[in-house]
Amino acid sequence: MSNQLGVSFENRAQTLLERRGWRFVARNYQCRGGEIDLIMRDRAGVLVFVEVRARARSDFGGAAHSITHAKRRRLMLAARHYLLRRPAARCRFDVVTFDGRPPVANWLPDAFRADDL
Repeated sequence: MSNQLGVSFENRAQTLLERRGWRFVARNYQCRGGEIDLIMRDRAGVLVFVEVRARARSDFGGAAHSITHAKRRRLMLAARHYLLRRPAARCRFDVVTFDGRPPVANWLPDAFRADDL
């Protein structure tokens, strides 16, 4: 997926979550070895690390299936790095996928946990 297309899907995911009353915190947070697409705060104040994925075709599984074990590890690494500098009482990992043409959004709350690895 091109960078421009990725930014477009990140914008759509951010809008979807803001319509739920969430507050934007950061985008494309990077550290050595990992990146987080969106960091949001939900209405309960929970810090949410959001991975955004898109797939036009599902020949090899949909967008959610493209989040491999290695990708989850990199997300965890980036989240730990973020939390070392900005502690939060509660946090979780959500996924927003876009599948098909036209792309249909699907929000997967609490999609995985650190102890899943």
